Amino acid sequence: MNKPIAVMDSGVGGLTVVQELMRQLPREEIIYFGDTARCPYGSRSKEEVKEFSYQIIDFLQKYDPKMIVIACNTATAVILEELNAKSNIPIIGVIHPGVRSVIKATVRGRVGVIGTQNTIQSGLYDYALKQIHPELYVKSLACPTFVPLVEEGTFQEQDVLSIVEEALIPFQEEDIDALILGCTHYPLLAPFIQKVMGNNIQLISSADETAREVSTILFHKNLLSQKFGRPEHHFFTSGKLSVFQHIAESWLAQPINVQYIPTEALENSQWLDTKSTIV
Repeated sequence: MNKPIAVMDSGVGGLTVVQELMRQLPREEIIYFGDTARCPYGSRSKEEVKEFSYQIIDFLQKYDPKMIVIACNTATAVILEELNAKSNIPIIGVIHPGVRSVIKATVRGRVGVIGTQNTIQSGLYDYALKQIHPELYVKSLACPTFVPLVEEGTFQEQDVLSIVEEALIPFQEEDIDALILGCTHYPLLAPFIQKVMGNNIQLISSADETAREVSTILFHKNLLSQKFGRPEHHFFTSGKLSVFQHIAESWLAQPINVQYIPTEALENSQWLDTKSTIV
């Protein structure tokens, strides 16, 4: 089916998922919305996260997507279950793909999880991990300083290392062998996280597994694109165009078409009506 895949995130972090979607599904058109003006979601109330997420989904519906990917761990934790109950198209988040990846990766059954305050407090990673592997040792840690580093575009600067090192101090005495980067922003800090944690710790990004899940669902539902040639992707941000474009083009290694959408244009979402469904 020649309709786009819609991807939403609180900011630029979901570009890590987009990168994998482009690599694994090169014929698919992607519509991406990064809510950089209201990022980070991790320290906001659940009510705000829900309201903002539904506003973005309402906007994305204008492009008649065949699937929506919630490329934000915080939003996944808050709205995914409710959203799937209302949706007539596939909607997936990034938590369960990350869980499957780390269970494959861990050798000794000792796993760490880092994420935003809301994601860690939700306990969804712990719950999902223990559901599959009840004997796993799981240590979770909120790292609220990480998202602002990425959104400011400073994730390639050397002084970032000291900030990452300080945030991960509680993990220094933990005997883990795999670490879930439980926020799609965090892979952009992966070189610093790896340096602090050591090369014997395997870092797990949910982006790879999320893209594989998208591919599997589209195949089984006969929704894979039949178009030939390079697809036309569209990117939207509620924040500064120049910052978003710089980060996106750096991460995706290609020019992108990005448009500014003010948050005022997203208000009065029909999704706040719980009876609404995606058609």
